[in-house]
Amino acid sequence: MESAMFVGGVSAVSLSWSSGEGGFIASPLFGSFSSSSSSSSYGCWKLRRRGINNNGLVVRGSAERSNGVSSTKSRVAFQPFEELKKEDFLVPISPQHSLARQGYSGDCEAAINEQINVEYNVSYVYHAMYAYFDRDNIALRGLAKYFKESSEEERQHAEMLMEYQNKRGGKVKLHPILMTPSEFDHAEKGDALYSMELALSLEKLTNEKLLLLHSVADRNNDPQLTDFIESEFLAEQVEAIKKISEYVAQLRRVGKGHGVWHFDQMLLKEGDVAL
Repeated sequence: MESAMFVGGVSAVSLSWSSGEGGFIASPLFGSFSSSSSSSSYGCWKLRRRGINNNGLVVRGSAERSNGVSSTKSRVAFQPFEELKKEDFLVPISPQHSLARQGYSGDCEAAINEQINVEYNVSYVYHAMYAYFDRDNIALRGLAKYFKESSEEERQHAEMLMEYQNKRGGKVKLHPILMTPSEFDHAEKGDALYSMELALSLEKLTNEKLLLLHSVADRNNDPQLTDFIESEFLAEQVEAIKKISEYVAQLRRVGKGHGVWHFDQMLLKEGDVAL
């Protein structure tokens, strides 16, 4: 059972019935119970029930002080304004510095820019493959479609990394992209198998670079970056390697002849989207 005492219309003490001790436990809700400032303290008042009569409860209480006056500050576990005095939480004044940057090392920033370059280079190669298979004298529209979608996918990965770089307060620096070959025919393998094997090698290389980026983030104690790489890239990369491996195996079976056309039609009609 809970009750309260009021002083001048303001609740001064909260009462709760304790069956174990046969009485009430009273806790002050503000200040102290003493009218003397010299004896002001927070204490625990025990109200013993000596019986019920016409006057109701007879209250007997005493205030106990422990180790002098207790400080409110000493009981606060988190002091935000004291914590904010640390240099890590100061807001930069210079317009050349990011306001959002926190716990983002220069090594991680540089590694992100390198991965952006990897994604753009792979996208560039896939775009060249698209242009090759889209020629009128090659006319493998399924492969052209597949490599065009693959190019767009890698470019989207680069843009995701750029957005993340800006989100963490880094600066995007685009490195040069190498010129790619324009011819993808191979005397023994043929153009379809050669291009798909090249795509498989590129995906494995991209995966290795992503794992290197992950190790840089882990070494610099950046769990946010490691989570970003794991959730957005690594699983998808494994799926892409598996899918292209199957395509390579199928193209090896069909050879360079009529089977390549059937494979190309499969890509075109099934609407396979590049992983």
